[in-house]
Amino acid sequence: MSSISAEHVTAATLEVPDGRLYYEVRGRGPLVALVAAPMDAGAFAPLADLLAAEHTVLTTDPGGINRSVLHDPHQDSTPQLRADDMSRLLAHLDAGPAAVLGSSGGAVTVLALAQAHPDQVHTVIAHEPPLLGLLDDRAELLAREDDMIATYRSGDRLGAGRQFLANANIQLPEELVQGMFGGEPEPQAAADEHFQYLHMIRGTTRFQPDVAALRDGATRVVVGLGARSTGQICDRTARALAAALGGAPTMFPGGHLGFVEDPPAFAARLRGVLAEG
Repeated sequence: MSSISAEHVTAATLEVPDGRLYYEVRGRGPLVALVAAPMDAGAFAPLADLLAAEHTVLTTDPGGINRSVLHDPHQDSTPQLRADDMSRLLAHLDAGPAAVLGSSGGAVTVLALAQAHPDQVHTVIAHEPPLLGLLDDRAELLAREDDMIATYRSGDRLGAGRQFLANANIQLPEELVQGMFGGEPEPQAAADEHFQYLHMIRGTTRFQPDVAALRDGATRVVVGLGARSTGQICDRTARALAAALGGAPTMFPGGHLGFVEDPPAFAARLRGVLAEG
């Protein structure tokens, strides 16, 4: 499949009760929304370009991140609030019902969207949602998360980054860890990181999905899992959610960020999953 050129991307903003949402639309055809948290729309751009050959593709910055500005920058971000924002964007485009792919925190967003606004989404693919509450050792995991946030709040960015990776059971070379979490980030990256740690993580990982509503509702719910995520925390949470829904996860190429690592392979798998519905 060919990708769409950058000049065919429409960028706009939508006023919502608590701020202003930045979003992008590309392509033509059935609507697919790509949802992340805390990552912004840019992370999905290569995948969105590929899907735009046969779909209208919506991407957005979640409220409080990058170009989506909150009236109150200290407002906490919850999956329910982010789902309401997605609902407003889908209603604004008036092109649904949509298929929606959410990654990581965005996977939790789309589960909340399926629960609150099932008429707007016919298929939800929750790729590696970090739902710590589904795990037997959740008390320990949430305590470690609180400690990580406290480390970040103390000003130890590198220490918090190390704890983040340890909590996720992700091993990276030391030079990469230093590059990601050492030094001083650019102002916008620093602001987004601050918002993630202090206002987004807790609400996301502590979200309790309504398993019965997701299992028995009209929206098709698919739990995605990266083939290279074995042993990581989101491997465990994805399998736990899939089991609670009565099945097994649907495998995708790559790891937690497979759509960034190999967009063509991820797009091919996503097309296949959408066709199955």
